[in-house]
Amino acid sequence: MAQNALLPTDKLRAAASAEEPLTFRQPPHNIDAEQALLGAILVNNESLDRVSQFLRPEHFFDPLHAQIYETAGKLIQVGKQANPITLRTYFENAEPIDAHLTVPQYLGRLAANATTIINAHDYGRTIYDLSIRRQLIGLGEDVVNTAFDSPVDHPPEIQIQEAESRLYGLAESGKYGQGFVTFGTALTAAIDMADSAFKRAGHLSGISTGLTDLDKKMGGLQKSDLIILAGRPSMGKTALVTNIAYNVARNYRTTPRPDGTDEVIDGAVVGFFSLEMSSEQLATRILAEQAEIGSEKIRRGMIDEREFGKLVQVSQEMSRIPLFIDQTGGLTIAQLAARARKLKRQKGLGLLIVDYLQLLAGSSKSQSAGRVQEITEITTGLKALAKELEVPIIALSQLSRQVEQREDKRPQLSDLRESGSIEQDADVVMFVFREEYYVERLKPSEGDPKFLEWQQKMVQVAGRAEVIIGKQRHGPVGTVDLAFEAQYTRFGNLAKDYVLPERISD
Repeated sequence: MAQNALLPTDKLRAAASAEEPLTFRQPPHNIDAEQALLGAILVNNESLDRVSQFLRPEHFFDPLHAQIYETAGKLIQVGKQANPITLRTYFENAEPIDAHLTVPQYLGRLAANATTIINAHDYGRTIYDLSIRRQLIGLGEDVVNTAFDSPVDHPPEIQIQEAESRLYGLAESGKYGQGFVTFGTALTAAIDMADSAFKRAGHLSGISTGLTDLDKKMGGLQKSDLIILAGRPSMGKTALVTNIAYNVARNYRTTPRPDGTDEVIDGAVVGFFSLEMSSEQLATRILAEQAEIGSEKIRRGMIDEREFGKLVQVSQEMSRIPLFIDQTGGLTIAQLAARARKLKRQKGLGLLIVDYLQLLAGSSKSQSAGRVQEITEITTGLKALAKELEVPIIALSQLSRQVEQREDKRPQLSDLRESGSIEQDADVVMFVFREEYYVERLKPSEGDPKFLEWQQKMVQVAGRAEVIIGKQRHGPVGTVDLAFEAQYTRFGNLAKDYVLPERISD
């Protein structure tokens, strides 16, 4: 090989030296907007009020600008003036910007070059948007790096969930966690809610369940509430929550706003996490209820031509309602939250249902700490999700077997299974109870002297169910009587003929 021949590395270096100098992309930023906003604040401290709700120091690209913004904000918050003179004290020993400009001098220039405070909000929004873009870049780099160097115990599913969670947090950072609001603002929201309830049919402040007496007791399903619906097996808790889900989705109505978006005036988009039953089984239940054909007959194909035609007609009407079912089993609370956020962004989620609580899983850390700690993490996560998405969440829960040991088998708060956190985190705790289920299993033989007594008792309890409200933060506790049609697994309003008149005191 000739001595002057280039090695591969030398060839690359020679090629690189022959090309134009490499240019590197800088993260998106706007120094002029940052200077203009800071100048406006130093000239008129009221400018801070126009941006403080969404703009934080970390949104600034230049670290010195972030420090100036933070310091000025602290002075203004304690009732002092923030201007180049008052800020000088905090930046006397700061490193000069260059050989000819100190930081106190720079503060003076910012104020001197300020033109108007009118555009302060626009400057702040520009700074905020560019910061979000920089965070998106960082998030993307993290996703790439994690995917390249993923450890064995960190599978792709977990990486996707983490990325979804971070993206959603980034998208919603300007909507949630905005800090304090004035009492006047809170009062306005309360009056708006009262006005909405006054105008809505039934005068409800929340979403109607479709069950009149239950709505009266609760005022409807309230935003951000975690509602626990518990009961022993065969009490009908899944049937009740399925009925509520269908009623809410069927009543979904919107009206256009002046800005082009839609305002929900009734009902809601419903997300249903069915961790126990398949979506087909769930749909069969609702189909049987609406078509008034027994679900057993539908499953076994024991229907005639007329009933089949009715099924087709009802299914066509049902297919248009905004009810979305996720039948994935073994979900973790993190996975459920990620999917709920996605549905909220894509479809406008208004009600979330989880069937049922004990089939969810917590993080690996809480699992290793024990089932009680895991349930605590799940209920805390569900309550936080309800507040974050501003939707009611109905979560079904099992009850402990101690109910069966009592003579009166009506459930109590102490019967909630596995963790006191269920009662603690819930805004509403309801129990489903059907005395008919227990009386029916005590049937004596027809020759038994107690048979007539049993028959009379069955007449009293047949087709009736109770929803016992054991806890309600915003309203009374008590019992609501409902009708239950077992052949259709359908709950309904109890006919007034069956309601006994109130006892008149002597």
